[in-house]
Formats: sequence, C-alpha cells, structure tokens
Amino acid sequence: MTQFGTLHAHPAMVRYPAKAAFGRPLPKNKLYEHSNANTRLKDLFVKEVEQIVWQYKLAPETINLPTRPGVPEIQVFSIQLKTPALNHDVLRAIDGAVQFPIVFELGFESCTQVVACYKRPSEADASRWVLSDYFSTDWVPTAGKRSAMPLALDLASLYQQLLYRLIPLPVRTLEPLVALVERFEQVRALKREVATVAAKLEKEKQFNRKVEINATLRQLKSELEQLSR
Repeated sequence: MTQFGTLHAHPAMVRYPAKAAFGRPLPKNKLYEHSNANTRLKDLFVKEVEQIVWQYKLAPETINLPTRPGVPEIQVFSIQLKTPALNHDVLRAIDGAVQFPIVFELGFESCTQVVACYKRPSEADASRWVLSDYFSTDWVPTAGKRSAMPLALDLASLYQQLLYRLIPLPVRTLEPLVALVERFEQVRALKREVATVAAKLEKEKQFNRKVEINATLRQLKSELEQLSR
C-alpha cells in the first residue's frame, strides 16, 4: 500500500448530494458479459475486486443540472478491492460496458482512492467511447472530510470540474479539457522517457557517450518542465 496521505481529503473526495445516492451492487458477471471479457480479464476481476456498487447517479432528476452532448449523466462507482492495487484494464472494461462517464472510488482497508479517465463519445462513431489514461489521487483515509461538489451550470461542466480536481497539472488560461488531458499524457510519456535515459546514463561507462546521454537528459527534463507548467 502506498502512502495514505494526510488527514485532509483530496479535493476529488467529493461529498455528493444524498438525493443522488443510488447504492445498487453491480454483479461482476454482468460486466463481463457487456465487455466481452477474456479469461485474463475475468481473473483480474476475481483476484482484485471484492464488490462493485453503483453509489451515485448524477443526473438532471437527481441534482437538477441539465445534460449536454456527451454527458447525459455521471455515475460514481465504488469498488471494494481485495488487493491494494487495481489493474486499470478492469476500469477500462467497466467504462466500456457503461455508456456514461464514471468516477471510481476504490476502497482498500480504511482508505479510498479516486480514479477516472476523460471519457467522451467518438467523433467517428457516437456509439463508441474514447477513453484517456486514468488519473488518480493518493490513498486518503475513507473517514476523512469530503469536499463540496463543484459548482456547475450543467453536467458537462460538472464532469470537467471533477476531472480538473484529479489531473495533477495547473490549468493554463483558456485551455480546454481535451488539451489538458493530452498534455497530461505527454507529461506521463516524457517522465517514462526521462527515467529510461537516466538509467542508461547510470550504466554507461564511456565518457563521450555519457556526455551525449547527459545532454539528451537535460533536454528532456527541460521539455518536461515546460509541459508541466
């Protein structure tokens, strides 16, 4: 288990309205069927997931916000885990089976982690959804304080606000959500590249090659710093 964090809840730990509570357990086998899960994916569900509950339904009739294209409702699913980590393929399978944006709250022992991707209808085929990478908080105490739900004019802007609380980058002036998500994915890829080049530098014995690799590493770190602002 990673660091549990402080006693203060992450802003993404939201206090959802009681009237939006749904509280319906979701059978894992139903999700298998809808996502055409293979044996490996079924095994992940069995090994890592204790229970899935459809916790909240954020919709016009429950929170009095109008819909917008791509965001007719937002679902909040709580997933009780058997292990301290969940393979994101499980979340992708659930996101693929449910035709609404979802915010997941993972539970393990007495801690919670909020996880979501940016989910939007495909421009090529409106019946299919495009999923970004997943964003997540640290593990925080489940019993900790929760933040007020963001103020929003409609469900699309509420969804955007919920994702902003999860993405660990400052939002640039007039930067749309899709651009922020792309920048986050670039930052994540660049961090992996920095780690790879740093490991190569550590192993290199030849002085000339060390100088070259070091120059590359400096350039990558500079790009990373600019992207992260």
